[in-house]
Amino acid sequence: MNLSELTPVPQSALPVAELKEHLRLGTGFADEAVQDGLLAGYLRAALAAIEGRTAKALIAREFLLELSSWRDESRQPLPVAPVASVVSVTMQGRDGTGIVLDPDRYRLVRDTHRPVLEGAGSFLPAIPLGGRVEVAFLGGFGPWSLLPADLAQAVLLLAAQFHEYRHEPALRGLPQSVARMIEPWRLVRVLGGGAA
Repeated sequence: MNLSELTPVPQSALPVAELKEHLRLGTGFADEAVQDGLLAGYLRAALAAIEGRTAKALIAREFLLELSSWRDESRQPLPVAPVASVVSVTMQGRDGTGIVLDPDRYRLVRDTHRPVLEGAGSFLPAIPLGGRVEVAFLGGFGPWSLLPADLAQAVLLLAAQFHEYRHEPALRGLPQSVARMIEPWRLVRVLGGGAA
């Protein structure tokens, strides 16, 4: 299994203004553009840390999942949640030729914690011998404005800590307040992520 991010979070989608307000930073200074770049970096680091702990994509973007075999012949759990839509499912043969599957052959089962790609009939289409399947999907809650309040607050608190301790990397751990906020969003894996 290989999961890659096809479209990274654009700079314009980051809540730099909200972080400035949270930190009570002044505006109108000559070095504001430099400051915005630093704050964007802290926000990216905070997003990555929280996404890594929760298996949630906070800000919507496109992902690509590559598999050499389905986990189950009838359903494939997707490694990121939530998933808004499946963009495409492409079968790649051993020779590198790809066939985009008709969307009528699969469906997305939406779930906040465990979204699943299911076969429209009883099974998912067979992956060619020596080939792979590529599932492109849009994952994430949406823009920053649609992020649940507790996750948004956790990102701002963690980014603020990164800003506060920017000269002392050893003090950049996950604060207990942030850990408590994201705990309800963490996915508890049972049986290696398979069916419980």
